[in-house]
Amino acid sequence: MLQRMRAAALVLAMGAGTLVLATPASAAAKAPSISPVAISPASPIVIFDKPVTATFSFTTKDTGKAELQLKPPGASVGSQVALTPKPFGQWTKWTGTKSFEAANAGQWSFLAIAHGDGEKSVNGTFEVRKALDTKIVDFDANPDLVDRGDRIRVSAQLLADGKGYGGKSVTITFRAKGTDAYRHVTKATTAANGWFSAHVKAEDTGWWRAEFGGDAFARSSVSDTDRVDVKRRDRDSRIVGFDAHPDPVDKGDKLTFTGALQAEGWRSLPGQRVNIVFKAHGTDRWQWVTSDVTGRDGRFWASTTAETSGWWRAEYAGTKGINGSASGTDWVRVVQPTPPPVQVDKADTRLIKFNAYPEPVKRGKYVKFRGKLQVDDEGSWEGYSGKVRLYFKPAGSRTWQYVKSTWSNDSGKVYTKVKGWKSGWWKLVFRGDDDTWGDTSRRDYVRVKR
Repeated sequence: MLQRMRAAALVLAMGAGTLVLATPASAAAKAPSISPVAISPASPIVIFDKPVTATFSFTTKDTGKAELQLKPPGASVGSQVALTPKPFGQWTKWTGTKSFEAANAGQWSFLAIAHGDGEKSVNGTFEVRKALDTKIVDFDANPDLVDRGDRIRVSAQLLADGKGYGGKSVTITFRAKGTDAYRHVTKATTAANGWFSAHVKAEDTGWWRAEFGGDAFARSSVSDTDRVDVKRRDRDSRIVGFDAHPDPVDKGDKLTFTGALQAEGWRSLPGQRVNIVFKAHGTDRWQWVTSDVTGRDGRFWASTTAETSGWWRAEYAGTKGINGSASGTDWVRVVQPTPPPVQVDKADTRLIKFNAYPEPVKRGKYVKFRGKLQVDDEGSWEGYSGKVRLYFKPAGSRTWQYVKSTWSNDSGKVYTKVKGWKSGWWKLVFRGDDDTWGDTSRRDYVRVKR
């Protein structure tokens, strides 16, 4: 009876119109879903010379529509970005674009909203940045004049918007004299303060500079140039076969110097002045004595009067393209000559403690001389009064010139002075008298300056 009543009710319902079924709770509309917003290029968006178009995209599900709002720096209200939907599996992908210029630099914010059975949104920020201006300052290639093949140091500082730009690669380039193009030589990395340096080999005369190629955040820049002149390396020289003879030699006799000057490749070097210098026994000072100019075979010859024992050597000062050099030293012992046997009754004398001063002396000022004349009084040296002559040999000359005479006092002390006009050697000479032999003091060099 009950089933017949249910069937009748169903027929009546169908006859009356459309059948309506109750919807279960599980089939109700779902709340929308939304993904994070992707930005290309990624933040920061760097603006160089042209505007940059950025693409914004996100996906939604169970959504009827979506919107994207962008808010500029300092603004309180955002603006809508037109979105284009596209199926993305069971989701919908929404894409929009916006163009940014340097004037738009700053921190932006975005808000993406999915509309459906309710709303779902995501938000965030991104940065629009103006490209940094860079500058390479204080570029220096040092030294400015080098021998070919020597190494030089190049250095400078890379700045970005006025501050040191660290951790960046900088290229060192070079343009040789007579060419138009710069070529890559090496690279350097800037320190935290932007400074960088590199050591490079200088082969040709030309201009050096540093170049920064820029990066994702900064513009490129080129330094000023710095010229380095490269010269051919000077050749070495040498003095061979130097000899001072005879050895030993009597005091007052001639002492002769010979040798040969050669340039690298060890060929004869003619027409060059070679100086002969002397260092007396017990002293550390080398003194110029005489000189000679080399002949076609590079050989030289010079002589002087032997005065005291010591070391001799030859020195070459060098010339353009050739380095100077010095010979080895040669020791010569100077001995007292044997007195003539016919005058054994005379007493020996000696001139000691000779000094010409000051050194140097200004041209036209007085050069002063001190010394002491002594006589051998049966084995004891005593002061002696006698006529002493002053001699001078100008630098570069081989001839001694008489200057003046003076007398030593009873204690043997000698003092005199003359005005100095040229650099050169000085000495005192006592020629002796009826009772004594003569003697010559040591030589002393005084340089006269203007």
